[in-house]
Amino acid sequence: MRIKMWIAALLGLVCLTAALAEDGGATIIGEDAPRQAMVESVVEQLERLPLTGVKIGLDPGHQARGNNEKETVAPNSSEKKAKVTSGTSGVASGVPEYVLNLEIAFRLRDALESQGAEVFMTRETHDVDISNQERAKMMNALGVDLVLRIHCDGSENRGANGIGLYCSRSNAIAEESYRAAEAILPRVCEATGAKPHATVQNDNYTGQNWSEVPCVMVECGFLSNPDEDRLLNDEDYQWKLATGLTNGIIDYIAARDGA
Repeated sequence: MRIKMWIAALLGLVCLTAALAEDGGATIIGEDAPRQAMVESVVEQLERLPLTGVKIGLDPGHQARGNNEKETVAPNSSEKKAKVTSGTSGVASGVPEYVLNLEIAFRLRDALESQGAEVFMTRETHDVDISNQERAKMMNALGVDLVLRIHCDGSENRGANGIGLYCSRSNAIAEESYRAAEAILPRVCEATGAKPHATVQNDNYTGQNWSEVPCVMVECGFLSNPDEDRLLNDEDYQWKLATGLTNGIIDYIAARDGA
Protein backbone atom coordinates (compact mmCIF):
# COMPACT_ATOMS: atom_id res chain seq x y z
CA MET A 1 0.00 0.00 0.00
CA ARG A 2 1.36 3.43 -0.99
CA ILE A 3 0.79 5.16 2.38
CA LYS A 4 2.90 2.51 4.11
CA MET A 5 5.63 2.97 1.52
CA TRP A 6 5.59 6.73 2.11
CA ILE A 7 5.85 6.22 5.87
CA ALA A 8 8.73 3.78 5.50
CA ALA A 9 10.53 6.11 3.10
CA LEU A 10 10.07 9.09 5.39
CA LEU A 11 11.29 7.26 8.47
CA GLY A 12 14.19 5.85 6.45
CA LEU A 13 15.14 9.37 5.39
CA VAL A 14 15.12 10.54 8.99
CA CYS A 15 17.46 7.71 10.02
CA LEU A 16 19.72 8.18 6.98
CA THR A 17 20.03 11.90 7.65
CA ALA A 18 20.94 11.18 11.25
CA ALA A 19 23.58 8.63 10.24
CA LEU A 20 25.16 10.99 7.71
CA ALA A 21 25.19 13.77 10.25
CA GLU A 22 27.01 11.57 12.76
CA ASP A 23 29.54 10.28 10.21
CA GLY A 24 30.36 13.78 9.07
CA GLY A 25 30.54 15.27 12.52
CA ALA A 26 27.65 17.62 11.77
CA THR A 27 24.89 18.44 14.19
CA ILE A 28 21.86 18.18 11.90
CA ILE A 29 20.20 15.67 14.18
CA GLY A 30 22.98 14.37 16.34
CA GLU A 31 22.29 12.02 19.24
CA ASP A 32 19.80 9.16 19.39
CA ALA A 33 17.31 11.01 21.60
CA PRO A 34 16.60 13.86 19.12
CA ARG A 35 16.45 11.32 16.31
CA GLN A 36 13.93 9.22 18.21
CA ALA A 37 11.91 12.32 19.01
CA MET A 38 11.73 13.18 15.32
CA VAL A 39 10.61 9.67 14.40
CA GLU A 40 7.97 9.72 17.14
CA SER A 41 6.75 13.10 15.91
CA VAL A 42 6.34 11.77 12.36
CA VAL A 43 4.46 8.70 13.61
CA GLU A 44 2.24 10.81 15.86
CA GLN A 45 1.27 13.08 12.97
CA LEU A 46 0.47 10.10 10.77
CA GLU A 47 -1.66 8.56 13.52
CA ARG A 48 -3.72 11.76 13.66
CA LEU A 49 -4.93 11.33 10.09
CA PRO A 50 -8.72 10.95 10.22
CA LEU A 51 -8.85 7.58 8.46
CA THR A 52 -5.91 5.91 10.18
CA GLY A 53 -6.85 2.31 10.94
CA VAL A 54 -9.86 2.40 8.59
CA LYS A 55 -10.11 -0.13 5.75
CA ILE A 56 -11.97 0.98 2.63
CA GLY A 57 -12.91 -1.23 -0.30
CA LEU A 58 -13.23 0.21 -3.80
CA ASP A 59 -15.01 -1.70 -6.55
CA PRO A 60 -14.55 0.03 -9.93
CA GLY A 61 -17.66 -1.20 -11.69
CA HIS A 62 -17.77 -3.42 -14.78
CA GLN A 63 -14.82 -4.65 -16.87
CA ALA A 64 -13.67 -4.70 -20.49
CA ARG A 65 -15.65 -7.81 -21.39
CA GLY A 66 -18.92 -8.74 -19.75
CA ASN A 67 -19.80 -12.19 -18.51
CA ASN A 68 -23.39 -13.14 -19.25
CA GLU A 69 -23.32 -16.33 -17.22
CA LYS A 70 -25.87 -16.12 -14.42
CA GLU A 71 -25.42 -15.84 -10.66
CA THR A 72 -27.94 -15.43 -7.86
CA VAL A 73 -28.82 -11.83 -7.03
CA ALA A 74 -28.87 -12.41 -3.27
CA PRO A 75 -28.26 -15.15 -0.71
CA ASN A 76 -31.22 -17.54 -0.50
CA SER A 77 -32.67 -16.08 -3.71
CA SER A 78 -33.61 -17.99 -6.84
CA GLU A 79 -33.42 -14.84 -9.01
CA LYS A 80 -30.38 -14.69 -11.25
CA LYS A 81 -28.67 -11.97 -13.27
CA ALA A 82 -25.60 -11.70 -15.49
CA LYS A 83 -22.41 -11.99 -13.48
CA VAL A 84 -21.03 -8.67 -14.75
CA THR A 85 -21.46 -6.35 -17.73
CA SER A 86 -19.15 -3.93 -19.51
CA GLY A 87 -21.36 -0.91 -18.68
CA THR A 88 -22.35 2.09 -20.76
CA SER A 89 -20.28 4.66 -22.69
CA GLY A 90 -20.08 8.44 -22.87
CA VAL A 91 -22.48 9.96 -25.37
CA ALA A 92 -20.02 12.76 -26.21
CA SER A 93 -16.65 11.20 -25.41
CA GLY A 94 -17.29 7.61 -26.41
CA VAL A 95 -15.20 6.54 -23.39
CA PRO A 96 -16.45 3.26 -21.88
CA GLU A 97 -17.82 3.43 -18.35
CA TYR A 98 -15.48 0.72 -17.10
CA VAL A 99 -12.51 2.93 -18.06
CA LEU A 100 -13.85 5.98 -16.22
CA ASN A 101 -14.80 3.94 -13.18
CA LEU A 102 -11.21 2.79 -12.76
CA GLU A 103 -9.76 6.27 -13.35
CA ILE A 104 -12.01 7.72 -10.65
CA ALA A 105 -11.26 4.82 -8.30
CA PHE A 106 -7.49 5.35 -8.64
CA ARG A 107 -7.85 9.02 -7.70
CA LEU A 108 -10.14 8.11 -4.81
CA ARG A 109 -7.66 5.50 -3.61
CA ASP A 110 -4.90 8.11 -3.48
CA ALA A 111 -7.13 10.63 -1.72
CA LEU A 112 -8.20 8.08 0.89
CA GLU A 113 -4.65 6.89 1.51
CA SER A 114 -3.52 10.49 2.00
CA GLN A 115 -5.93 10.57 4.96
CA GLY A 116 -4.56 7.36 6.47
CA ALA A 117 -6.98 4.76 5.07
CA GLU A 118 -5.92 1.30 3.98
CA VAL A 119 -7.51 0.79 0.57
CA PHE A 120 -8.33 -2.45 -1.25
CA MET A 121 -9.53 -2.62 -4.86
CA THR A 122 -11.42 -5.39 -6.62
CA ARG A 123 -9.60 -4.63 -9.85
CA GLU A 124 -6.74 -2.46 -11.10
CA THR A 125 -6.94 -3.39 -14.78
CA HIS A 126 -9.73 -3.78 -17.32
CA ASP A 127 -8.81 -7.30 -18.44
CA VAL A 128 -10.44 -9.22 -15.57
CA ASP A 129 -13.41 -11.51 -15.10
CA ILE A 130 -14.78 -10.88 -11.61
CA SER A 131 -18.50 -11.24 -11.00
CA ASN A 132 -20.46 -8.84 -8.81
CA GLN A 133 -21.01 -11.59 -6.28
CA GLU A 134 -17.27 -12.36 -6.19
CA ARG A 135 -16.44 -8.68 -5.70
CA ALA A 136 -18.71 -8.51 -2.66
CA LYS A 137 -17.27 -11.70 -1.19
CA MET A 138 -13.75 -10.36 -1.69
CA MET A 139 -14.51 -7.34 0.49
CA ASN A 140 -16.37 -9.45 3.05
CA ALA A 141 -13.27 -11.59 3.48
CA LEU A 142 -11.10 -8.49 3.94
CA GLY A 143 -13.45 -7.14 6.62
CA VAL A 144 -13.39 -3.59 5.30
CA ASP A 145 -15.22 -0.81 7.13
CA LEU A 146 -16.98 0.40 3.99
CA VAL A 147 -17.19 -0.50 0.29
CA LEU A 148 -17.77 2.07 -2.42
CA ARG A 149 -18.85 0.65 -5.77
CA ILE A 150 -17.79 3.23 -8.37
CA HIS A 151 -20.08 3.60 -11.39
CA CYS A 152 -21.41 6.14 -13.89
CA ASP A 153 -25.08 6.31 -14.84
CA GLY A 154 -27.06 6.46 -18.06
CA SER A 155 -30.58 7.47 -19.05
CA GLU A 156 -32.74 7.82 -22.15
CA ASN A 157 -33.30 11.40 -20.94
CA ARG A 158 -30.14 13.26 -22.00
CA GLY A 159 -30.97 16.05 -19.58
CA ALA A 160 -30.70 13.77 -16.55
CA ASN A 161 -27.74 14.73 -14.40
CA GLY A 162 -26.31 14.54 -10.90
CA ILE A 163 -24.84 12.08 -8.45
CA GLY A 164 -26.88 9.21 -7.03
CA LEU A 165 -26.07 6.78 -4.24
CA TYR A 166 -27.59 3.31 -3.89
CA CYS A 167 -27.58 0.89 -1.00
CA SER A 168 -29.45 -2.24 0.01
CA ARG A 169 -32.86 -2.03 1.63
CA SER A 170 -33.30 -5.24 3.59
CA ASN A 171 -30.04 -7.06 4.33
CA ALA A 172 -28.18 -6.93 7.63
CA ILE A 173 -26.02 -3.93 6.69
CA ALA A 174 -28.79 -1.89 5.05
CA GLU A 175 -29.17 0.67 7.85
CA GLU A 176 -25.45 1.26 8.22
CA SER A 177 -25.02 1.51 4.45
CA TYR A 178 -27.73 4.16 4.32
CA ARG A 179 -26.01 6.15 7.08
CA ALA A 180 -22.81 6.10 5.05
CA ALA A 181 -24.65 7.24 1.91
CA GLU A 182 -26.34 10.09 3.75
CA ALA A 183 -22.96 11.31 5.01
CA ILE A 184 -21.26 11.03 1.62
CA LEU A 185 -23.82 12.54 -0.79
CA PRO A 186 -23.79 16.15 0.47
CA ARG A 187 -20.00 16.24 0.64
CA VAL A 188 -19.42 14.94 -2.87
CA CYS A 189 -22.03 17.33 -4.28
CA GLU A 190 -20.45 20.20 -2.35
CA ALA A 191 -17.03 19.38 -3.84
CA THR A 192 -18.23 18.96 -7.42
CA GLY A 193 -21.20 21.31 -7.66
CA ALA A 194 -23.25 18.40 -8.99
CA LYS A 195 -26.94 17.96 -8.22
CA PRO A 196 -27.76 15.33 -5.58
CA HIS A 197 -29.75 13.03 -7.83
CA ALA A 198 -30.92 10.53 -5.21
CA THR A 199 -30.15 8.29 -2.25
CA VAL A 200 -31.95 5.06 -3.07
CA GLN A 201 -32.49 1.90 -1.04
CA ASN A 202 -33.42 -1.21 -2.99
CA ASP A 203 -32.45 -4.85 -3.36
CA ASN A 204 -31.79 -4.79 -7.11
CA TYR A 205 -28.00 -5.03 -7.10
CA THR A 206 -26.01 -8.20 -6.56
CA GLY A 207 -22.95 -6.33 -5.29
CA GLN A 208 -24.92 -4.78 -2.46
CA ASN A 209 -27.08 -7.81 -1.68
CA TRP A 210 -24.09 -10.10 -1.10
CA SER A 211 -22.19 -7.55 0.97
CA GLU A 212 -21.76 -8.27 4.67
CA VAL A 213 -20.07 -4.92 5.29
CA PRO A 214 -21.55 -1.42 4.72
CA CYS A 215 -21.70 -0.89 0.98
CA VAL A 216 -22.71 2.06 -1.20
CA MET A 217 -22.85 2.26 -4.98
CA VAL A 218 -21.85 5.70 -6.26
CA GLU A 219 -23.27 6.75 -9.62
CA CYS A 220 -20.81 9.59 -10.28
CA GLY A 221 -22.84 11.22 -13.05
CA PHE A 222 -24.68 10.56 -16.29
CA LEU A 223 -22.64 9.54 -19.32
CA SER A 224 -25.85 10.00 -21.33
CA ASN A 225 -25.65 13.76 -20.61
CA PRO A 226 -23.06 15.33 -22.97
CA ASP A 227 -22.00 18.02 -20.51
CA GLU A 228 -21.68 15.64 -17.58
CA ASP A 229 -19.88 13.11 -19.77
CA ARG A 230 -17.23 15.74 -20.57
CA LEU A 231 -16.92 16.66 -16.89
CA LEU A 232 -16.47 13.04 -15.84
CA ASN A 233 -13.59 12.75 -18.31
CA ASP A 234 -11.87 15.83 -16.88
CA GLU A 235 -8.99 15.07 -14.50
CA ASP A 236 -9.70 18.06 -12.26
CA TYR A 237 -13.33 17.02 -11.90
CA GLN A 238 -12.30 13.46 -11.08
CA TRP A 239 -10.14 14.85 -8.26
CA LYS A 240 -13.14 16.85 -7.02
CA LEU A 241 -15.15 13.63 -6.94
CA ALA A 242 -12.35 11.90 -5.03
CA THR A 243 -12.07 14.77 -2.56
CA GLY A 244 -15.81 14.92 -1.92
CA LEU A 245 -16.14 11.16 -1.49
CA THR A 246 -13.18 11.15 0.90
CA ASN A 247 -14.64 13.99 2.97
CA GLY A 248 -17.95 12.16 3.15
CA ILE A 249 -16.25 8.98 4.32
CA ILE A 250 -14.38 10.96 6.99
CA ASP A 251 -17.72 12.37 8.20
CA TYR A 252 -19.28 8.90 8.22
CA ILE A 253 -16.44 7.31 10.19
CA ALA A 254 -16.37 10.19 12.67
CA ALA A 255 -20.11 9.88 13.27
CA ARG A 256 -19.90 6.10 13.51
CA ASP A 257 -17.12 6.29 16.08
CA GLY A 258 -18.69 9.18 18.01
CA ALA A 259 -15.75 11.48 17.26
